[in-house]
Amino acid sequence: MEYRNLGNSGLKVPVLSLGTGTFGGTNEFFQRWGQTDVKEASRLIDICMERGINFFDTANVYSLGDSEIVLGKALKGKRNKTIVSTKATFQMGESPNEKGSSRYHLLNALDDSLKRLGTDYIDLYFMHSYDPQTPIEETLKTLDLMVKSGKVRYIGCSNFAAWQLMKSLSVSEKFNLEKYIVYQGYYSLIGRDYEQELMPLLEDQKLGMMVWSPLGWGRLTGKIKRGREMQEGRIKSGGDVGAPPVGDKFLYKVVDVLENIADELDKSIPQVAINWLLQKRTVSNVVIGARNEKQLLANIDAVGWKLSEKHLLQLDKVSGQTPIYPHWVGER
Repeated sequence: MEYRNLGNSGLKVPVLSLGTGTFGGTNEFFQRWGQTDVKEASRLIDICMERGINFFDTANVYSLGDSEIVLGKALKGKRNKTIVSTKATFQMGESPNEKGSSRYHLLNALDDSLKRLGTDYIDLYFMHSYDPQTPIEETLKTLDLMVKSGKVRYIGCSNFAAWQLMKSLSVSEKFNLEKYIVYQGYYSLIGRDYEQELMPLLEDQKLGMMVWSPLGWGRLTGKIKRGREMQEGRIKSGGDVGAPPVGDKFLYKVVDVLENIADELDKSIPQVAINWLLQKRTVSNVVIGARNEKQLLANIDAVGWKLSEKHLLQLDKVSGQTPIYPHWVGER
């Protein structure tokens, strides 16, 4: 397994991590991701660790805490050999203070996550989304306090706009506070918005990128192909709620090229899609999901080889998006 530094930190992580959104499955918003129990989660974690993947990503909102509980139980006896990331910001209860990035909510959320995970510390703690209701200084001073307390080792953010991330980094520098070292965001062959604002920012500021949904909400699993009835899976069962729209014409064009390259290399469509991401600038890690051992093993086989320059260019061309303003200025 290849390891990379997480952004500009000294923390080395495998290029793949296991996302645990499928663990628990009790919260209605996330239940279509899966309902992996402790026994199955333990088996998936064992498979990962046997193959050099010791990084596990969760969030307090996944199944309203049950994902953290399942992960914590599955990691019992293995915690000191693993890297665990979790997140906070989204609504966790009916109270108006049970969401957001205020000091009040974050301190409570961290303690709750530690209890559910059965650990004394979080290796990587993410702000799951930007909170416009809370001053950035309050959030970052709270995160700095968490790191100084030893309960958190590194901090990151997810789903921030570029200006929100840059302003946060500026505030950290101004007050000599802990900085975000990594950004977790959506990036795939059918979702390349990240490249226009966020990628140049991360490259300039030396942050790492952790990719979520590398297969575009399941659209790049190989189950959706031109002229074929959709196979059983996440999309057909309605698991793409909240996904950005992707036109059929564009999707089929991308999948056609993926399938041709996969056939040529004796790989699967998902393996090619993930390998493409791992060769993109700023990417430190790709979060993979799996409902069972077969899916997990197939996704792990996306590493250990590299797409050729020819194949990368083919994929770049077919999936390219029109730049947003002002990025197209001067290109014509």
